[in-house]
Amino acid sequence: MPRAGLDAAAVTEAGAALADEIGFAQLSMSLVAERLGVRTPSLYKHVGGLADLARRVCILAVTELGEAVRDATQGRARRDALEGAAQALRGYVKQHPGRYAATVGVRPTGPDDPLAGALERALTPLSAVLLGYRLDPADEIHAVRMLRSMLDGFATLEISDGFQMRTDVDTSFTWMVDFIDRGLRSTAAEAGHGRVVSPQVPPL
Repeated sequence: MPRAGLDAAAVTEAGAALADEIGFAQLSMSLVAERLGVRTPSLYKHVGGLADLARRVCILAVTELGEAVRDATQGRARRDALEGAAQALRGYVKQHPGRYAATVGVRPTGPDDPLAGALERALTPLSAVLLGYRLDPADEIHAVRMLRSMLDGFATLEISDGFQMRTDVDTSFTWMVDFIDRGLRSTAAEAGHGRVVSPQVPPL
């Protein structure tokens, strides 16, 4: 008989927490079962196996990250919103490195895949950050990709102890946010129009 209270969500939460502790690459069904105090076969009543569990952890992480960025940018605009989004992403990666690693290289299998909806909801706050910059709509997807790349790169380097120079990392992070802000302002100014960008972002 399945353990009372054990369901797919509980298994996913346990897997995500374990991934943060030991690293996503080290995650296994047996370790999750041990964490939950059940035998490994019991997990298969709730998830389809390690690949299914990894995908569920990915969806959880994307959802949580989207909510964190949304909460950090509500009521803010331009550089203030940009900094909120940047700090939210950086903070999430530092706090949840394992579950964030689960999101790397995973793509939706189709429009009905729960991951597709989670990704769209996660990208919407990043797109909203760009609203205040009034970019040319043709530049929006490039700006979102740039923003994701720079913030992801900084955060993943930081958690892997990739910054070896003595300069304060927080100072470098602020410098990067300022640099992105100036670049977005300059791009909008060069476009020479004041159109407002839609917060809907196509798949990247």
